[in-house]
Amino acid sequence: MKAMIFAAGIGSRLKPYTDFHPKAIVPVGGVPALQRILVKLKEANITNVIVNVHHFGDQIVDFLSNNNNFGLNIKISDETGLLLDTGGGLLKVASLLEDADNEPILLHNADIITDFSVQDMKIMHEKTCADVTLLVDKRESSRQLLLSSEMELKGWHNLKTGEVQPKDCTSDNLIPMAFGGVHIISPVLFSLLKEYACSLSASSRIPFSIIPFYLWSIGRLNIKGYVPAGDYRWFDIGTPEKLAAADLAFG
Repeated sequence: MKAMIFAAGIGSRLKPYTDFHPKAIVPVGGVPALQRILVKLKEANITNVIVNVHHFGDQIVDFLSNNNNFGLNIKISDETGLLLDTGGGLLKVASLLEDADNEPILLHNADIITDFSVQDMKIMHEKTCADVTLLVDKRESSRQLLLSSEMELKGWHNLKTGEVQPKDCTSDNLIPMAFGGVHIISPVLFSLLKEYACSLSASSRIPFSIIPFYLWSIGRLNIKGYVPAGDYRWFDIGTPEKLAAADLAFG
């Protein structure tokens, strides 16, 4: 399995740290977030990783170089000129991730610190023959994915605005779950990702987020939710308050 870490975000909610540094290397329990994720991937026998960079990207490049890439084969996707968001960032490196073996790809947000078993998630991805497997859980969030009892993605609900996607989706008998910022995809996804990007208006084509793409792909791809068995720790470190909670848990 290969991996991509989305480390290009500006981290505007994590000021003042992100006034001078990229969010991806903020210390969590004394260890940079990106290091924690890379070590977790290495422990799951993932050796080929792409890291995208934008905000203070040179600091991420130097951090990786100074640590010999933590023994991994890491390629940098440079988004210095234009931040592409998750969908656009993934599309940019499609040629690096596609292969004849149809090897699954782990996608991991750099501001998510969690310790569930990546290998268990991969096993479930393959067992269910999913094209996409999304880490989900019953967690408070203003934006909820809507899943069937078989954990199939059926829609999305913004609790603040009342917006539902797709527009004909009804939440009846569906299970609301929060997305956890970790997903596994199969390379079959890339042809549809390119089609989706082309379907967008010129003004919204780049950058674009991957969640609207997943919603557009309902009925086209087999998209499943995954809840890890047993207890695990999960933290979004996007704000000082959330970072402090992660610091305490992982310190």
